[in-house]
Amino acid sequence: MRAFSLVLTAATAAVALATPALAQTDPNPTPPITDPADNNRITLGLGVASLPDYEGADSNSFTPGAVAIGTVRGHDFFTRGTQLYVNLIPNTGSVGINYEVGVIAAVRTDRTGRVDNRQVRALGKIDTAYEVGGFVGVGKTGVITSDYDTLTARVAYIHDVSGTHDSYVITPQVNYTTPLSVRTLVAFGLSADYAGKGFGRTYAAVTPIGTINSGLRTYDINDSGFRRVNVSAFALQSLSGDLRRGFGVGAGVLYGRMLGKYKDSPIVADVGDADQWLGAVGLTYTFWIATRRSIRNPVRPGRAGFFRLRPRPLRLCSSYPGGAPIRA
Repeated sequence: MRAFSLVLTAATAAVALATPALAQTDPNPTPPITDPADNNRITLGLGVASLPDYEGADSNSFTPGAVAIGTVRGHDFFTRGTQLYVNLIPNTGSVGINYEVGVIAAVRTDRTGRVDNRQVRALGKIDTAYEVGGFVGVGKTGVITSDYDTLTARVAYIHDVSGTHDSYVITPQVNYTTPLSVRTLVAFGLSADYAGKGFGRTYAAVTPIGTINSGLRTYDINDSGFRRVNVSAFALQSLSGDLRRGFGVGAGVLYGRMLGKYKDSPIVADVGDADQWLGAVGLTYTFWIATRRSIRNPVRPGRAGFFRLRPRPLRLCSSYPGGAPIRA
């Protein structure tokens, strides 16, 4: 689930990131939303992926998954695997440099269910870990290919609060998105995980009792370090003719490489594989949430401006009139 969502989240995030660029290629552009209270949009994704049985496994299986990303009252949110990110800084929709400061809530389910490998399964299940943390980031629109491509850099920190691994993970992330048209865009990503020693002892170590049960050699991790690096590429195509609203289809591939002592762990080096490949394909649906001000004076192609009222309760709409980028 986590690996699948990394693929599909990047694809759906690309829609939001490229919104200003898509508006430039629209023959009937609508004005940007500059008031955070008017910036309300959600993209949902459903799909299927081929991903490793566990992190470091040498075999893949197919699994379904779902993601969500959007903006409500100007505050961006998105899922990254089983993690939920919420940006506390409102997004006003300005093109240029934007900053992020946010919170994260997460659930880690690695090896909490059935594992196909007999020896790894004999090590026993690991309890679900509940984690909280935060992130900071900066994004810039207009970087390489045009005034509308987007580069975002972010660092996330999460810590276990359930006592499962009682440690932390720091994840630096870099994402680049560029639209090819109002119907098509591509995105590329790079990320890495730096984990504390408690994390390594929980997910990569083999205790003496584990050796007796599984036949794997005893192995311990007694310090922190980088455990994995990921490189990804994605493409998204609208089925409705406009990525800013309606249905779309996304596909992507992600390559992950286990690093350091995690690569040398028996569950990777002896019965697994340090090279991790996954692919995913899924459907997305994008809609916007209108405030009463936009309902009273809806924005139509070729007409500019909003009737300025105090923010009112939200209402779901099936089309999207344009708006601000969000950083995800």
